[in-house]
Amino acid sequence: MLLRNPLALTGAVAAALLVLIALFAPLIAPYDPTRPDFTAALHPPSWAHWLGTDDLGRDQLSRVLHGVRASLQIGLLAVALAFAVGVPLGLAAGYYGRLADSVVSRLTDTLLAFPFLVLAVGLATILGPSLLNATIAIGVSQIPAVIRITRAETLRLKHLDYVAAAVANGGGDRTVLFRHILPNSLSALTVQATVGIPGAIIGEALLSFLGLGVQPPSPSLGVMLSSAQAYIAAAPWMAVFPGVAIVAATLAFNLLGDGLRDILDPRGDSR
Repeated sequence: MLLRNPLALTGAVAAALLVLIALFAPLIAPYDPTRPDFTAALHPPSWAHWLGTDDLGRDQLSRVLHGVRASLQIGLLAVALAFAVGVPLGLAAGYYGRLADSVVSRLTDTLLAFPFLVLAVGLATILGPSLLNATIAIGVSQIPAVIRITRAETLRLKHLDYVAAAVANGGGDRTVLFRHILPNSLSALTVQATVGIPGAIIGEALLSFLGLGVQPPSPSLGVMLSSAQAYIAAAPWMAVFPGVAIVAATLAFNLLGDGLRDILDPRGDSR
């Protein structure tokens, strides 16, 4: 259980806190994250602005809160897209084999020939800079990993006795796949989802940093880091706090994923 793994429990609590921040960012942000106040430009952290202000006088705390919201939105939607496409393809490749497996495997190998971030940047460049296109680019880049996990689980499960019994009792392919194989693959897929979200968060930050994701003045952790480049010496808080938010988000979901893997994988070592 998570309670027996302090790091996993910490990750679960931190991930839940980040989700709450994302949901209620408009309510808890003390200022409008897009409204400039030139009289307060580049103010250091203070009681009025806990994380300081940026070059346009916008409150950094408000922008970080909304940036976390954008990062989690893209992360969750990108992973959902990857699963919506990758799970059916992985099931088909693992269950039917032969032509289906050959076609899906070649597609997967082609996508895996490109590193995740390189593929995401390339797709975002082709599609154009926007929140939606960044989500699609990151989601497509994560499809190969989902296909491989689903295919491997399907190959392992389809030879087990309960699947053979379902086939002997007249169960069709749909019944076998969606009532027997897919439910028993959920543990591995859940772990993959928690691992995919940090990658998507980093991907969103990179794309926004390069101008291919969230577009200014909308707040994004990547946009904030890009704006901070010119002020890294005069106003280091502009880069520090968005960077800490990215590290905290990715670390939280990675710790949660490691804990879930230990709990849900019966073949893993007990800790």
